Parts: sequence; C-alpha cells; structure tokens
Amino acid sequence: MNLSTSSTWTGMVPVDDTALAVTDTGGTAIPVVYLNGQFATQGYWRRVIAELGGGWRHITYDERARGRKSKRSADYSFEAAVRDVDAVLAARGVDQAVVVGWSYGAVVGAHWASRNPERALGAVLVDGAFPYDWLDEAMEQRIRKLFRRLNWFVPLLHPTGLTPRMNAEQMANSNIELGRLSRERELGPVLEAITVPVRYVVASGTSFGSRGDEQEKIRAGLDAATARNSHIRIAAKVASNHGAILKKDFRAVAEAVREVVDPNRRDAEDTSSSR
Repeated sequence: MNLSTSSTWTGMVPVDDTALAVTDTGGTAIPVVYLNGQFATQGYWRRVIAELGGGWRHITYDERARGRKSKRSADYSFEAAVRDVDAVLAARGVDQAVVVGWSYGAVVGAHWASRNPERALGAVLVDGAFPYDWLDEAMEQRIRKLFRRLNWFVPLLHPTGLTPRMNAEQMANSNIELGRLSRERELGPVLEAITVPVRYVVASGTSFGSRGDEQEKIRAGLDAATARNSHIRIAAKVASNHGAILKKDFRAVAEAVREVVDPNRRDAEDTSSSR
C-alpha cells in the first residue's frame, strides 16, 4: 500500500553513509519516481511534471553529491544508485511506482524494473539503457581525459548545484562503469527479463562527449531488445539531442508515462487515427 500525504513534502532521506534531497508531491494518485541523468538534478524534470499535472504523485530526488543538498558518499557505484531508489520509495511509504529515467537514470530504471516486477508499474526510459558495446580501452582513456579537463572549473560550480561534488576520477569511474554495464552481454539480459510495460523515448544526434554518429549507433542497439521482449516498445523518436530532450520533448515523455500505465492507449489512438 502506498502511503498518502496531502501536500508536497521536501526533506532529506538518510541512506547508507549519506542523505538525499527528496521532493514528493503526495496524494493518492499513481506514484512516479524520476531518476536523473548521471550528473543532473531533479529540476530537469519540471516540464515533464508540469505536463503530467496533478493527476500523479511525483517523487524526485538528487543522487549522492548531486544538487545543492544531497550529501557526499564513499560509494558512487551503480549499485548504490539502484539502492537509492528503494531507500527513497521506502522513506515515502511507496510500494509500487512508475520509474522514469533519463540517460544514466534510464539504466538504473531498467535494472530496478527488472529486479522488482511486483513493484514496478512500468518504466519510461529516456534516451538511455541501450545495449551496445561502446566502451573500449581507447574510449576509457578519452573519458578520463575529458573529466581531467573539466576538473579545473567544476569545483567552482559546486555551491550552485550545477555540478556534482565529485572529483574528476570519481566522475570518470562512474561513466566508465556505465559503459561496462551497457554492454550487450550485460544490459541485454536485464532488458529481456523485464515483465512490465516499458516505453523508450529516443533522442536524435549527439550527446556530451560523443562524436559524429556514435550516439545513433548506440541507439541502434535497442532493436534487439524490442525484438526479444514484447513488453518493450519505442514510444517516440524525437528531434531533440540527448541533452535537450527533457526540455524540448517533455510532452513525448509525459505521453510515454501515460502509455505504460495504460498499454492499450497507443493501440486505441492508432485505431482512431486510421478511421
């Protein structure tokens, strides 16, 4: 049973050696928990939340050392990120929820939905969780070089919450771990095991640090997952690039949330439009 609250709650949720800044709009509607990009904050979801409106219970939070309030930790691993979903939901008294993740958060959401079929009402994965072997030794070195370059100014932005309170090595390690987890042999079985409705909203063009058509090749890895698992569908392929998708195509993300709760919604719309 989901605990109902009558008004928006904001506060800190302790987990492991840290605490996370959480916002919960409360109410008795279907809970939706939003999982951020790797170094992003809960504010990125404001347009999606506004588009969905008050008919949903929206739960957002800033991951470890992200945003202005979430605390630092000794553990920035992917497994810690998955545990944090459970910690936030438990703290807010939520047993079942729709998970909506962008980028890194999409991979977290895919793992959480795969591991918790009785608790996941569905998942919306926004331009992330593509099973593709994009990480090799050259890419790993490129990632480390990129974050070393950023390290001189990133600490200057820590007080604003615009950059994580992590050092260059920690950020690089997180990105490299994501690459390893995204390999087809790692992520493919996770997606294949999902038994709840999953909808992808896929961007176009580049992402931060990518070159040429690298990102489109990565996205093509989704074809095998949709072929193997009928629960997984692409809800929309949009014009926005990876970084702009939540800003420019928030309506497509909101519609995908509606569709996972009502999987027949798209079929009904397709039938209606064909008349």
